[in-house]
Amino acid sequence: MKSPISIKRSKVAAVFIDLQEEHRRDKRYLVEGYGDILANVQRLQTAARANHVPLYHWAYIVDLATARPFHPVEASGKSAFSDKDDPLTAICAEVGPAPGEMMLVKTDASAFRAGPAAERLKADGIEWLVVAGVWTEACIDATVKDAVALGFRVLLVKDACGSGSTAMHQTAILNLANRLYGGAVTTTDGACRLLTGETVEAWQVEGSVPLRFSYENAARLYAEL
Repeated sequence: MKSPISIKRSKVAAVFIDLQEEHRRDKRYLVEGYGDILANVQRLQTAARANHVPLYHWAYIVDLATARPFHPVEASGKSAFSDKDDPLTAICAEVGPAPGEMMLVKTDASAFRAGPAAERLKADGIEWLVVAGVWTEACIDATVKDAVALGFRVLLVKDACGSGSTAMHQTAILNLANRLYGGAVTTTDGACRLLTGETVEAWQVEGSVPLRFSYENAARLYAEL
C-alpha cells in the first residue's frame, strides 16, 4: 500500500549500480530503455548533489583469476561480461561520478557482499539508501537484499532501474517490493522530492508477500507501485 514517508537528508545516500557502457553497446547485454533510465539517473544525481546527499557509484568488473566458480567465459578465455580489460566496463559518462564522489568496484552481484562501503555508510549515520541501476533481477536485487540485511532502509527507484526486457524488470521490482521490509518503492519524481525533504506517498510492504502477480496482472501491479 502507499503511505506518506519522509527522509532526513543527513541520513540518506544515493547508490548507483553498474551503469556501464556495455549495457548500451554490447548487443548481448543491452538494457531495454537504457536511455530513459540514464536520464532518470541524471535527475536523481542532480537532486542528490543539490541537497548535499552523498553519491556512491559501483561498477562490476570481473577478474577471472578471482571469479566465482562456473563464471561464464568466451571462447577467447575472457569473461563473457564485464571483463577487467574491456573498455565497455566504463561508467556511462553522463552518469559518472563527480569529483569527490565514491567510485567503487565490485566483483559480485551485490555492492555490499564485500568491501568497506557498508561500514563507511553506517559510520556516517546513513539510514536510507536510494538505489538505482541495472540489472534489476540480478545486481539490483542482490544489492537491495544485502542492504536490508545490513539494516539499511532502501528506497528503490523503479524507473531508474532496468534489465534486458520489460518483463524481467517489472517482475524483479515486484519480487523486491514484496520483501522490501523497512523500505519503499517510488519513481524518479518521488525520489527527487524526497531528496529535497518533502513528504511523498510511496509504496511500502505490509505483511508477507502482498503482491500476488501473474503474467496477466504484473504490468498493472507494477504501474500501481
